[in-house]
Amino acid sequence: MNNKIIGFILLILSFSSGWMWMDYQTALHNPALLDKTVTIEIEKGDSINRIIDKLVAEQLAIKPFWFKVIAFQLNVLKKLKTGEYELTSGLTVPQILALFAQGKTKQHIITFPEGWSFKEILREIEKNPNLEHTLSGADFGCLMAKFKSDVKSPEGLFFPDTYYFEKHTSDVSLLKRAYDKMQQVLQREWGSKAEGLPFKTPYEALTLASIVEKETGAVSERPLIAGVFIRRLEQNMLLQTDPTVIYGMGESYQGDIKAKDLTTATPYNTYVISGLPPTPISMPGRDALYAVLHPDKGDSLYFVARGDGTHAFSANLKDHEAAVDKFQRNKK
Repeated sequence: MNNKIIGFILLILSFSSGWMWMDYQTALHNPALLDKTVTIEIEKGDSINRIIDKLVAEQLAIKPFWFKVIAFQLNVLKKLKTGEYELTSGLTVPQILALFAQGKTKQHIITFPEGWSFKEILREIEKNPNLEHTLSGADFGCLMAKFKSDVKSPEGLFFPDTYYFEKHTSDVSLLKRAYDKMQQVLQREWGSKAEGLPFKTPYEALTLASIVEKETGAVSERPLIAGVFIRRLEQNMLLQTDPTVIYGMGESYQGDIKAKDLTTATPYNTYVISGLPPTPISMPGRDALYAVLHPDKGDSLYFVARGDGTHAFSANLKDHEAAVDKFQRNKK
C-alpha cells in the first residue's frame, strides 16, 4: 500500500473520529427540546429502545446511539424507573436520564377543601383521571378497617389539604395519607387542649370541630362559636345547629330548611337530639380543631348570622331574639 493511500485512510479516520467526537459533544450538551414541555411515561417492562421510541415520537432532538452511550457512561441503563415524567425546555440528555434514574416523576394534585363531606371527597377522587380507582361500591366499614380505625364511618376523618401524587396512585393510598394526616393533627391539637372541656375523646372534639367548620368561614369567629356550643353542652342545652340538620336530611335537602325539618327526628337533628351527633358532618381544618380545643371563655349561648359572613352573639334569649329581629326577620 503506497503512502498516498495510507495518508488518505488516515485522513478519513481522523475526519471520522473528529466528526464523531463533535456529534457526541452535541448529543451530550445540546438541549433535547426547546420551547415546549412534554410528558413521557415509562411503563413496566419498557426497554431502553422503547423509551427512546417514546422520546422520538415526542420530537425530542436525541440520537438513539448516543442516548444509549450516555446512559451507559452514567451507569443508569438498568436504573430507569417507571412513572410519568414532565420534560421541560432546555433539558439535555444527561439531565433527562438523571430524572428517569432518580424517579423524579410528574406530580399531580388534588384538593379537598375544608368543610367538605366524605361524599364530596369521593366525587373529586372519582373524576380524577390520574388516580387508580378501586373504591366503586366499596364498603366504608371495610375501608376504615384498612386504616386500622375503630370508627366505621369515614366522615370527618380525612384532613382537608392539597395532596400531590404520581399517576396510577390508588384512591385508597391517597385517602390513607389524608387519614393519617388528620390523625396526626388531631392528636397534636388534643395534646395541647385547654382544661375542663366536655370531651371524653378526640373523636368528640373532631365532631364538634366539623360543626364549627360548617357554621362559619371566618377564622376569628371559630373560637366564639366553639365557645357557644361547649357552654351548651355543659348546660345540657340542645346544640340547635342547622348544618347538622342539613347533613341528616341527606339527599332530601334542596337548599332550605323548613319548620318540619327542625322537628323531624334524625340522628343528626340537634334541635331534637341532645349532645353531639354520632359522627362528624364534614372535614374540619386545623383552625376549627384548634378552636374547639381552645374555645372562647365568654358567656354567649346564642348566635345569628348578620348576612355578611359574620355573626352576632348573645348571652341570653332576649338579646338573641332582638338580634334575630335585626339581622333576619326584619330583612325578610
